[in-house]
Amino acid sequence: MSGHRLHNTLKVQRAMHDLTQAELAERIGVTRKSMNAIERGHFVPSTVLALRLAGVFGVTVETLFQLPDEV
Repeated sequence: MSGHRLHNTLKVQRAMHDLTQAELAERIGVTRKSMNAIERGHFVPSTVLALRLAGVFGVTVETLFQLPDEV
């Protein structure tokens, strides 16, 4: 595994739900800058944040985040 990075589908999910990073960040209680870092794979979200994100999109955490070895 390459460090602590995760692959994610956040940008795709945001587009499907017509949300900006700022709007999504507000919904889950983080800053837009934090949302950007999560989406770009520079920050691994806590379990709580991952569950909040999954809840916003109505998908599983596994749909949003994948370990690099599983992609």
